[in-house]
Amino acid sequence: MPKNLLITGANGQLGNEMRNILAGSKHFNSFLADIDTLDITDAKAVYSFIESNKIDIIVNCAAYTAVDRAEDDMVACAKLNVDAVGNIAGAARNCGAKVLHISTDYVFDGYNYQPYTEDDEANPKTAYGITKLDGEKLLMKLAPDSIVVRTSWLYSPYGKNFVKTMLDLGRSKSELRVVCDQVGTPTCASDLATAIFAVVTADQWHPGIYHFSDEGACSWYDFAKAIHRHAGIQSCKVLPIKSKDYPSRAIRPYYSILDKSKIKQTFGIEIPHWEESLERCITTILNK
Repeated sequence: MPKNLLITGANGQLGNEMRNILAGSKHFNSFLADIDTLDITDAKAVYSFIESNKIDIIVNCAAYTAVDRAEDDMVACAKLNVDAVGNIAGAARNCGAKVLHISTDYVFDGYNYQPYTEDDEANPKTAYGITKLDGEKLLMKLAPDSIVVRTSWLYSPYGKNFVKTMLDLGRSKSELRVVCDQVGTPTCASDLATAIFAVVTADQWHPGIYHFSDEGACSWYDFAKAIHRHAGIQSCKVLPIKSKDYPSRAIRPYYSILDKSKIKQTFGIEIPHWEESLERCITTILNK
């Protein structure tokens, strides 16, 4: 018998990819919610929705992700990244539902020299990272049977993201300067959605914190060069610059590579290299 699965933040990058992967699934009756249908900052509304629809599993894709704006808008950021997570956790606990929550590499300070494992100490340096970590902690306190999946450098054919920005600027500019001293792993949202589907359809529920990104690593500069290469953009010169030459309101992590061993071993997930997924995503974007 299909389980009832709720996706929050269903209109975002990951939410849209979850829509795609759930379409026609025999495993679930899908409930796709965003701010227009469910305000997750309203505790009563969340409980009512989960109870009345007999939700079995909640995948929380909703988040305040405007990293720079969050530095001056901590209240709004915390309302979505902490308070709303608490609402979901409390309702899930009271209604007997499971929660899978999406988090971020920004919970780390970015000073590491080897891929971050789930056991490494979190030390966020931004309002966004602080609220995401607080959300993780509140979830595990209220609903300790939950799953947290941290990811990094997410992009897709949907919404605003680095890939689409580089495509637009590459077509309109003759020169771009992109940071070369921040290293991480681009993650195609469709790959993350596939991994989430594997987690929620596994024979056994395995609570805890997991890391997921695509395989490999690069700088933002390397990422931009690859985007233009796969899109056939040759009229724009991409130049490397250091972080100090590109000031931003929030401090970006210098090192954001995540160790995926745990999620691969626990759920038998195979993860593609970031550039393979990038090529596939760009093809989708260009053919839209």
